[in-house]
Amino acid sequence: MSDSVVDVIKSLTREVPDFPEPGIQFKDLTPVLADRNGLAVVTDALAEIAAGADLVAGIDARGFLLGGAVAHRLGVGVLAIRKGGKLPPPVHSQTYTLEYGTATLEIPADGIDLAGRRVVIIDDVLATGGTLAAAGALLAASGAEVPIAAVVLELSGLGGRDKISPLQVASLQTI
Repeated sequence: MSDSVVDVIKSLTREVPDFPEPGIQFKDLTPVLADRNGLAVVTDALAEIAAGADLVAGIDARGFLLGGAVAHRLGVGVLAIRKGGKLPPPVHSQTYTLEYGTATLEIPADGIDLAGRRVVIIDDVLATGGTLAAAGALLAASGAEVPIAAVVLELSGLGGRDKISPLQVASLQTI
């Protein structure tokens, strides 16, 4: 990714020590999204990665913001991949393991035909990979082709990229 994109992300990302637990250095992208230039630069870079998509899927919750902006830029629709229990039935769901339990992602089972559609997943951070892997599996099981996922920030030390194989991922910044 170009130095200017990385520079913008670095300059606006807030580091929060010991959140959500001691020893974690949380990377808060909220200031990037709240900044007019930051949002534009990130949206443009993610849209370049997602070019050719029929639909953009944003993961709950910051992925909704980014996914909507990217979809608008590309002139396609956006699909919200929700946390379990947030959508009315019927839903397609995918449960996955977290370091502290399990979680579920859902998409509507009615009203959106994903069969054969090229759906690009957008999210803010790739950390341990569980959420992104589950989103890819959920979309693939629903008939979508998922050529790539794109994230703003990848935390390489947590091994998330290894857990999402064979899903391809592009990150704007890797730390």
